[in-house]
Amino acid sequence: MRILGIESSCDETGVAVYDDEKGLLSHVLHTQIAMHAEYGGVVPELASRDHIKRVVPLIKLALEKASITPKDLCAVAYTAGPGLIGALLTGAMGAVAYAKALDLPAVPVHHMEGHLLAPMLEDPKPVFPFVALLISGGHTMLIKVERPGSYELLGQSIDDAAGEAFDKTAKLLGIPYPGGPELEKLAKKGHSGVFAFPRPMLKTPGCDFSFAGLKTAVLNACLEHKDDLDEKRADIALGFTEAVADTLKHKCERALKQTGMKRLVVAGGVSANTDIRNALQQLMQKMHGEIFFARREFCTDNGAMIAYAGMQRFKAGQIGDYTVKVHPRWPLISLKAL
Repeated sequence: MRILGIESSCDETGVAVYDDEKGLLSHVLHTQIAMHAEYGGVVPELASRDHIKRVVPLIKLALEKASITPKDLCAVAYTAGPGLIGALLTGAMGAVAYAKALDLPAVPVHHMEGHLLAPMLEDPKPVFPFVALLISGGHTMLIKVERPGSYELLGQSIDDAAGEAFDKTAKLLGIPYPGGPELEKLAKKGHSGVFAFPRPMLKTPGCDFSFAGLKTAVLNACLEHKDDLDEKRADIALGFTEAVADTLKHKCERALKQTGMKRLVVAGGVSANTDIRNALQQLMQKMHGEIFFARREFCTDNGAMIAYAGMQRFKAGQIGDYTVKVHPRWPLISLKAL
Protein backbone atom coordinates (compact mmCIF):
# COMPACT_ATOMS: atom_id res chain seq x y z
CA MET A 1 0.00 0.00 0.00
CA ARG A 2 1.16 3.52 -0.81
CA ILE A 3 0.06 6.73 0.87
CA LEU A 4 0.59 10.36 -0.06
CA GLY A 5 1.56 12.69 2.79
CA ILE A 6 1.13 16.49 2.73
CA GLU A 7 2.66 18.86 5.30
CA SER A 8 1.76 22.57 5.45
CA SER A 9 1.61 23.55 9.11
CA CYS A 10 3.93 26.56 8.95
CA ASP A 11 6.49 27.76 6.43
CA GLU A 12 7.39 24.60 4.52
CA THR A 13 5.33 22.65 2.00
CA GLY A 14 6.28 18.98 2.01
CA VAL A 15 4.89 16.07 0.02
CA ALA A 16 5.99 12.43 0.17
CA VAL A 17 4.97 8.93 -0.88
CA TYR A 18 5.39 6.07 1.58
CA ASP A 19 5.03 2.35 0.85
CA ASP A 20 4.28 0.08 3.81
CA GLU A 21 6.60 -2.60 2.41
CA LYS A 22 9.31 -0.68 0.53
CA GLY A 23 9.45 2.36 2.80
CA LEU A 24 9.82 5.93 1.61
CA LEU A 25 9.51 6.19 -2.17
CA SER A 26 9.89 9.95 -2.55
CA HIS A 27 9.81 13.23 -0.68
CA VAL A 28 9.93 16.80 -1.95
CA LEU A 29 10.00 20.06 -0.04
CA HIS A 30 9.62 23.75 -0.69
CA THR A 31 10.83 26.07 2.05
CA GLN A 32 9.66 29.67 2.46
CA ILE A 33 12.78 30.81 4.33
CA ALA A 34 13.85 33.32 1.69
CA MET A 35 10.38 34.88 1.56
CA HIS A 36 10.04 35.32 5.34
CA ALA A 37 13.67 36.37 5.96
CA GLU A 38 12.82 39.91 4.86
CA TYR A 39 10.42 40.20 7.81
CA GLY A 40 12.54 38.44 10.42
CA GLY A 41 10.03 35.64 10.96
CA VAL A 42 7.04 33.82 9.51
CA VAL A 43 4.21 35.99 8.16
CA PRO A 44 1.12 33.71 8.37
CA GLU A 45 -0.79 35.25 5.45
CA LEU A 46 2.20 35.00 3.12
CA ALA A 47 2.80 31.42 4.26
CA SER A 48 -0.77 30.42 3.43
CA ARG A 49 -0.67 32.00 -0.02
CA ASP A 50 2.59 30.26 -0.86
CA HIS A 51 1.26 26.85 0.21
CA ILE A 52 -1.64 27.31 -2.23
CA LYS A 53 0.83 27.71 -5.10
CA ARG A 54 3.05 24.79 -4.10
CA VAL A 55 0.80 21.89 -3.11
CA VAL A 56 -0.34 20.66 -6.54
CA PRO A 57 3.05 20.94 -8.30
CA LEU A 58 4.75 19.16 -5.38
CA ILE A 59 2.17 16.33 -5.47
CA LYS A 60 2.91 15.81 -9.16
CA LEU A 61 6.65 15.86 -8.51
CA ALA A 62 6.43 13.42 -5.59
CA LEU A 63 4.42 10.94 -7.67
CA GLU A 64 6.86 11.30 -10.54
CA LYS A 65 9.86 10.67 -8.29
CA ALA A 66 8.12 7.63 -6.81
CA SER A 67 7.44 6.33 -10.34
CA ILE A 68 3.74 5.85 -9.59
CA THR A 69 0.42 7.32 -10.70
CA PRO A 70 -2.44 8.62 -8.53
CA LYS A 71 -4.22 5.27 -9.08
CA ASP A 72 -1.44 3.53 -7.13
CA LEU A 73 -2.31 5.38 -3.91
CA CYS A 74 -4.39 3.90 -1.09
CA ALA A 75 -4.98 7.14 0.85
CA VAL A 76 -3.98 10.77 1.29
CA ALA A 77 -2.63 11.94 4.66
CA TYR A 78 -2.30 15.57 5.67
CA THR A 79 -1.31 17.68 8.66
CA ALA A 80 -4.50 18.69 10.48
CA GLY A 81 -2.73 20.46 13.35
CA PRO A 82 -1.27 21.96 15.38
CA GLY A 83 0.05 24.91 13.39
CA LEU A 84 -0.92 28.17 11.71
CA ILE A 85 -4.62 27.94 10.86
CA GLY A 86 -4.32 29.41 7.37
CA ALA A 87 -1.36 27.23 6.47
CA LEU A 88 -3.12 24.14 7.83
CA LEU A 89 -6.28 24.92 5.86
CA THR A 90 -4.46 25.20 2.53
CA GLY A 91 -2.83 21.80 2.90
CA ALA A 92 -5.97 20.19 4.30
CA MET A 93 -8.21 21.52 1.51
CA GLY A 94 -5.75 20.38 -1.13
CA ALA A 95 -5.42 16.93 0.43
CA VAL A 96 -9.14 16.40 0.96
CA ALA A 97 -10.00 17.58 -2.56
CA TYR A 98 -7.36 15.29 -4.03
CA ALA A 99 -8.59 12.33 -1.98
CA LYS A 100 -12.21 13.02 -2.89
CA ALA A 101 -11.40 13.26 -6.59
CA LEU A 102 -9.62 9.88 -6.47
CA ASP A 103 -12.23 8.30 -4.15
CA LEU A 104 -9.53 7.64 -1.55
CA PRO A 105 -9.64 7.94 2.24
CA ALA A 106 -8.36 11.22 3.72
CA VAL A 107 -6.26 10.74 6.87
CA PRO A 108 -5.75 13.71 9.25
CA VAL A 109 -2.37 13.56 11.03
CA HIS A 110 -1.12 15.25 14.18
CA HIS A 111 1.98 17.28 13.33
CA MET A 112 3.83 16.33 16.52
CA GLU A 113 3.03 12.65 16.08
CA GLY A 114 4.66 13.00 12.68
CA HIS A 115 7.81 14.36 14.32
CA LEU A 116 7.71 11.73 17.05
CA LEU A 117 7.54 8.89 14.51
CA ALA A 118 10.05 10.39 12.05
CA PRO A 119 12.94 8.26 13.43
CA MET A 120 10.93 5.23 12.27
CA LEU A 121 11.99 6.20 8.75
CA GLU A 122 15.57 5.27 9.69
CA ASP A 123 17.38 1.96 9.94
CA PRO A 124 17.57 0.65 12.58
CA LYS A 125 14.20 1.77 13.87
CA PRO A 126 13.57 2.32 17.58
CA VAL A 127 11.58 -0.41 19.30
CA PHE A 128 8.59 0.43 21.49
CA PRO A 129 8.34 1.42 24.30
CA PHE A 130 10.60 4.46 24.70
CA VAL A 131 10.84 8.00 26.02
CA ALA A 132 10.56 10.67 23.31
CA LEU A 133 11.98 14.17 23.49
CA LEU A 134 10.16 16.46 21.06
CA ILE A 135 11.97 19.76 20.49
CA SER A 136 10.51 21.82 17.67
CA GLY A 137 9.93 25.53 17.15
CA GLY A 138 6.91 25.79 19.44
CA HIS A 139 7.09 22.61 21.52
CA THR A 140 9.43 21.04 24.07
CA MET A 141 7.96 17.83 25.48
CA LEU A 142 8.99 14.58 27.10
CA ILE A 143 6.60 11.74 26.27
CA LYS A 144 6.37 8.16 27.46
CA VAL A 145 5.52 6.16 24.33
CA GLU A 146 4.13 2.66 24.79
CA ARG A 147 3.10 2.32 21.13
CA PRO A 148 1.89 4.66 18.37
CA GLY A 149 -0.91 6.80 19.80
CA SER A 150 -0.31 5.69 23.39
CA TYR A 151 1.34 8.81 24.79
CA GLU A 152 1.83 9.92 28.39
CA LEU A 153 3.04 13.48 28.89
CA LEU A 154 5.96 13.51 31.34
CA GLY A 155 6.90 17.16 31.02
CA GLN A 156 6.67 20.19 28.76
CA SER A 157 7.76 23.81 28.55
CA ILE A 158 5.78 26.12 30.82
CA ASP A 159 6.79 29.19 28.80
CA ASP A 160 9.18 29.50 25.84
CA ALA A 161 10.00 26.28 24.02
CA ALA A 162 13.66 25.53 23.27
CA GLY A 163 13.15 26.45 19.62
CA GLU A 164 11.63 29.81 20.54
CA ALA A 165 14.59 30.49 22.84
CA PHE A 166 16.96 29.72 19.97
CA ASP A 167 15.09 32.11 17.66
CA LYS A 168 15.02 34.94 20.23
CA THR A 169 18.67 34.48 21.18
CA ALA A 170 19.66 34.56 17.51
CA LYS A 171 17.76 37.82 17.10
CA LEU A 172 19.51 39.33 20.12
CA LEU A 173 22.84 38.42 18.53
CA GLY A 174 21.89 39.99 15.21
CA ILE A 175 21.51 36.70 13.36
CA PRO A 176 18.90 36.90 10.58
CA TYR A 177 15.94 34.51 10.30
CA PRO A 178 16.07 31.55 10.54
CA GLY A 179 18.45 31.84 13.44
CA GLY A 180 19.00 28.25 14.59
CA PRO A 181 21.53 26.99 12.00
CA GLU A 182 23.56 30.21 12.02
CA LEU A 183 23.54 30.31 15.82
CA GLU A 184 25.03 26.80 15.82
CA LYS A 185 27.80 27.91 13.42
CA LEU A 186 28.53 30.97 15.55
CA ALA A 187 28.71 28.86 18.73
CA LYS A 188 31.47 26.73 17.21
CA LYS A 189 33.70 29.82 17.31
CA GLY A 190 33.02 30.48 20.99
CA HIS A 191 34.96 29.61 24.13
CA SER A 192 33.31 27.39 26.71
CA GLY A 193 32.85 28.77 30.22
CA VAL A 194 33.01 32.47 29.35
CA PHE A 195 29.25 32.79 29.96
CA ALA A 196 27.72 30.44 32.55
CA PHE A 197 24.03 30.84 31.81
CA PRO A 198 21.42 29.24 34.11
CA ARG A 199 20.08 25.73 33.63
CA PRO A 200 16.39 26.40 34.36
CA MET A 201 14.30 24.18 36.65
CA LEU A 202 16.96 21.53 37.29
CA LYS A 203 16.24 21.74 41.02
CA THR A 204 12.48 21.67 40.45
CA PRO A 205 10.90 18.20 40.71
CA GLY A 206 9.42 16.75 37.56
CA CYS A 207 10.27 16.97 33.88
CA ASP A 208 8.86 20.37 32.91
CA PHE A 209 11.01 22.92 31.10
CA SER A 210 11.38 26.71 31.21
CA PHE A 211 13.55 28.70 28.81
CA ALA A 212 12.21 32.24 29.37
CA GLY A 213 14.73 32.91 32.16
CA LEU A 214 17.59 31.67 30.01
CA LYS A 215 16.49 34.01 27.23
CA THR A 216 16.46 36.90 29.74
CA ALA A 217 19.96 35.97 30.91
CA VAL A 218 21.18 36.18 27.30
CA LEU A 219 19.47 39.56 26.93
CA ASN A 220 21.22 40.84 30.05
CA ALA A 221 24.57 39.61 28.77
CA CYS A 222 24.03 41.38 25.46
CA LEU A 223 23.15 44.62 27.24
CA GLU A 224 26.12 44.31 29.58
CA HIS A 225 28.47 43.88 26.63
CA LYS A 226 26.76 46.21 24.17
CA ASP A 227 30.03 48.08 23.60
CA ASP A 228 31.99 44.94 22.70
CA LEU A 229 29.17 42.63 21.62
CA ASP A 230 30.83 41.72 18.33
CA GLU A 231 33.70 40.20 20.28
CA LYS A 232 31.38 38.34 22.66
CA ARG A 233 28.73 37.05 20.25
CA ALA A 234 30.32 33.62 19.73
CA ASP A 235 30.93 33.11 23.45
CA ILE A 236 27.32 34.05 24.23
CA ALA A 237 26.04 31.71 21.51
CA LEU A 238 28.07 28.81 22.89
CA GLY A 239 27.08 29.55 26.48
CA PHE A 240 23.43 29.58 25.49
CA THR A 241 23.67 26.36 23.47
CA GLU A 242 25.49 24.59 26.29
CA ALA A 243 22.79 25.67 28.76
CA VAL A 244 19.99 24.33 26.55
CA ALA A 245 21.81 21.06 25.84
CA ASP A 246 22.64 20.55 29.51
CA THR A 247 19.04 21.25 30.56
CA LEU A 248 17.63 18.82 28.00
CA LYS A 249 20.16 16.17 29.03
CA HIS A 250 19.27 16.39 32.73
CA LYS A 251 15.53 16.35 32.09
CA CYS A 252 15.85 13.36 29.76
CA GLU A 253 17.85 11.49 32.39
CA ARG A 254 15.15 12.24 34.93
CA ALA A 255 12.41 11.02 32.59
CA LEU A 256 14.28 7.81 31.76
CA LYS A 257 14.88 7.02 35.43
CA GLN A 258 11.26 7.84 36.25
CA THR A 259 9.96 5.39 33.63
CA GLY A 260 12.69 2.80 34.05
CA MET A 261 13.46 2.96 30.32
CA LYS A 262 16.80 3.09 28.55
CA ARG A 263 15.64 3.98 25.07
CA LEU A 264 15.42 7.64 24.00
CA VAL A 265 13.97 8.95 20.74
CA VAL A 266 14.71 12.58 19.85
CA ALA A 267 12.81 14.46 17.14
CA GLY A 268 11.81 17.93 15.96
CA GLY A 269 13.71 20.77 14.32
CA VAL A 270 15.94 21.61 17.29
CA SER A 271 17.18 18.01 17.38
CA ALA A 272 19.30 18.82 14.32
CA ASN A 273 21.63 20.84 16.59
CA THR A 274 24.99 19.06 16.91
CA ASP A 275 25.70 20.14 20.50
CA ILE A 276 22.31 18.87 21.65
CA ARG A 277 22.82 15.57 19.84
CA ASN A 278 26.26 15.12 21.38
CA ALA A 279 25.00 15.87 24.89
CA LEU A 280 22.17 13.35 24.61
CA GLN A 281 24.41 10.71 23.06
CA GLN A 282 26.81 11.11 25.99
CA LEU A 283 23.88 10.68 28.38
CA MET A 284 22.77 7.42 26.77
CA GLN A 285 26.33 6.09 26.74
CA LYS A 286 26.53 6.80 30.47
CA MET A 287 23.18 5.06 31.02
CA HIS A 288 24.12 2.16 28.73
CA GLY A 289 21.01 2.86 26.72
CA GLU A 290 19.98 3.49 23.12
CA ILE A 291 19.27 6.77 21.36
CA PHE A 292 17.58 7.40 18.02
CA PHE A 293 17.36 10.53 15.86
CA ALA A 294 15.73 11.30 12.55
CA ARG A 295 18.16 12.34 9.84
CA ARG A 296 18.53 16.10 9.77
CA GLU A 297 16.33 16.63 6.70
CA PHE A 298 13.50 14.91 8.59
CA CYS A 299 14.02 16.88 11.81
CA THR A 300 12.37 19.96 10.34
CA ASP A 301 8.84 19.88 8.87
CA ASN A 302 8.47 17.47 5.96
CA GLY A 303 5.96 15.33 4.12
CA ALA A 304 7.75 12.04 4.83
CA MET A 305 6.88 12.07 8.53
CA ILE A 306 3.24 12.84 7.70
CA ALA A 307 3.11 10.01 5.17
CA TYR A 308 4.56 7.55 7.69
CA ALA A 309 2.29 8.61 10.55
CA GLY A 310 -0.66 8.66 8.14
CA MET A 311 0.06 5.10 7.06
CA GLN A 312 -0.05 3.91 10.68
CA ARG A 313 -3.39 5.65 11.24
CA PHE A 314 -4.79 4.37 7.93
CA LYS A 315 -3.83 0.75 8.65
CA ALA A 316 -5.53 1.05 12.05
CA GLY A 317 -8.73 2.27 10.36
CA GLN A 318 -8.48 5.77 11.87
CA ILE A 319 -9.42 7.85 8.84
CA GLY A 320 -11.40 11.04 8.42
CA ASP A 321 -14.22 12.01 6.13
CA TYR A 322 -14.09 14.72 3.49
CA THR A 323 -14.83 17.50 5.97
CA VAL A 324 -12.01 20.02 6.15
CA LYS A 325 -11.30 20.51 9.84
CA VAL A 326 -7.99 21.67 11.29
CA HIS A 327 -6.76 22.16 14.85
CA PRO A 328 -4.32 25.04 15.46
CA ARG A 329 -4.08 23.72 19.03
CA TRP A 330 -4.29 19.96 19.45
CA PRO A 331 -2.91 18.09 22.50
CA LEU A 332 -0.81 15.11 21.45
CA ILE A 333 -2.05 13.02 24.36
CA SER A 334 -5.64 13.32 23.08
CA LEU A 335 -4.90 10.95 20.18
CA LYS A 336 -6.33 7.46 20.04
CA ALA A 337 -3.88 4.59 20.58
CA LEU A 338 -3.32 2.22 17.67
